Amino acid sequence: MVNRKRLATLFVAALTLVTVDSFGCTNFLFSKGATKDGSTMITYAADSHVLYGELYYNRAAQYPAGTMLQVIDWDSGKPLAKIPQVAQTYTTVGNMNEWGLAIGETTYGGRTECEDPTGGIDYGSLIYLSLQRCKTAREAIKNIAEMVEKYGYASEGESLSISDGEEVWIMEIIAKGKPILDKNGKVVKGWTKGAVWVARRVPEGYICAHANQSRISTFPLETKKSFKSISSKHLKDIFRPEVETVYSSDVISFARLAGFFKGEDKDFSFCDAYAPITFEGARGCEARVYAMFLRCNKSMKEYEDYAMGHNLTHRMPLWIKPDHQLSVKEVMDLMRDHYEGTPMDMTNDLGAGPFKCPYRWRPMNWNVDGKEYVHERATSTQQTGFSFVAQTRSKMPNPVKGIIWFGVDDTYTTVYCPMYAAMNSVPENYRVGNGSMLEFSETSAFWLFNQVSNFAYTRYSDMIVDIKAQQNYLENSFIDEVASIDRRLLKEGTSENEMREIITQFSTDKAKQTFTTWKNLYQHLFVKYVDGNVKKEKDGQFEHNQYRDNQPVMPNQPKYPDSWYRMIVKDHGDVIAVPEKK
Repeated sequence: MVNRKRLATLFVAALTLVTVDSFGCTNFLFSKGATKDGSTMITYAADSHVLYGELYYNRAAQYPAGTMLQVIDWDSGKPLAKIPQVAQTYTTVGNMNEWGLAIGETTYGGRTECEDPTGGIDYGSLIYLSLQRCKTAREAIKNIAEMVEKYGYASEGESLSISDGEEVWIMEIIAKGKPILDKNGKVVKGWTKGAVWVARRVPEGYICAHANQSRISTFPLETKKSFKSISSKHLKDIFRPEVETVYSSDVISFARLAGFFKGEDKDFSFCDAYAPITFEGARGCEARVYAMFLRCNKSMKEYEDYAMGHNLTHRMPLWIKPDHQLSVKEVMDLMRDHYEGTPMDMTNDLGAGPFKCPYRWRPMNWNVDGKEYVHERATSTQQTGFSFVAQTRSKMPNPVKGIIWFGVDDTYTTVYCPMYAAMNSVPENYRVGNGSMLEFSETSAFWLFNQVSNFAYTRYSDMIVDIKAQQNYLENSFIDEVASIDRRLLKEGTSENEMREIITQFSTDKAKQTFTTWKNLYQHLFVKYVDGNVKKEKDGQFEHNQYRDNQPVMPNQPKYPDSWYRMIVKDHGDVIAVPEKK
């Protein structure tokens, strides 16, 4: 969730996240054993009504000793701590760096009393500083833990997805608020500045997800006989491969101190202590996790009552095993969901209109005659700024390990274009500064994709067929071409510099192809569906008058569905009824 153009003087040119509505972003996580090609993947949809979709880029750099960095809060622009800059930073493309480390996030908020107005570093800076400074997921977790302990945490509760070529982790963090004082006004023993957190490795062969609701519940605690779980007292041991859970040493004691938890340590649940589930958290957030889980494992149907907010005690597991290993294309398509096949299906109720448009304009909560109702909040939503599938292939050489499949606007109608994370530059159509939310650009992919999607919302059930055909063609062809480029890159004697030049040109070419194809698609859709008519096509061409090539044959004028006519009659039939003939 990013705000724009405030890092020009900061370490990441062009990167800012904006706090959106309370149901912001969606992340899916896939371990190596859960994917067909053995790559790790995480996905991220950055959803905001004010976020402009562009691909952030930061080139690797070296800094002299003593260089200081001013941390800027991404949500407010407020200057936070000044911290030492490292000697060497890594290239980052979006939310991935040249080593294939990727990080995504969703804000869950959590208890407001945990917010710390004096915190020195925000969640956005934690993400991008870690990408610039770390090579692996474990390094990133250690870096985040050490920075919040040293400088204090300035943001709301966050869930983080962290992946490298070997592992995928989920990390949840929340600040500890203002000092807790005793009756004499002294700081209570046990309170320290910083944050409490838990990080867990997703087991091999499993998938995980989070969507603006804290999800880590109970977790294994450290013992003297095992290194599977360690507290931050032993953070140096995080690089032991057997470590699968890491947590701040006071994550439980602070919850007791603040009155969030009573009971035995073994029963402690992070999410229940720091972000208790509510109807809104289940229906607006956890339902997105449920929809993805259900598409990967039909046994998840048993949690439908929880996802709909009807049974908040019937909690979903943190991760599940999918019915089969997933391809990168399947992962892309998991990001495209309106709850189809569930009672929450957004194409089926009156709000979808006659053409089954699965989008609802805000506000999400509304009242009629004193009773409150909700619009569904699905993974695919109109206000997405950008989204991605970050794929890391451990068997590939370092410069080409990571691909961030990047798309702008609504996930359902976007195209995920392959952007290698070690490329030398960003394609013009996705470049930071090419347009903004207040400035239209003819060469901006964000504005072009919005032209297509917003036009499609007017006659969705018809236009989405044309859109999906082009989307699938491009994404499937890109996947095939990546395989071909990989073979070329693996040829003996190809230097790292040559690899970077090849992948930069490839990503640039695919971006241009996507832009050109989508521009042609928009023009085609506009001509085909103008004024509510549907022009006839044959063999991919519009049918025309046999005597005049520039004049179409009479277009189709399809009726509304009978169900829609019945609703019109129920609402206005007494006015529009045709008198019966006598």
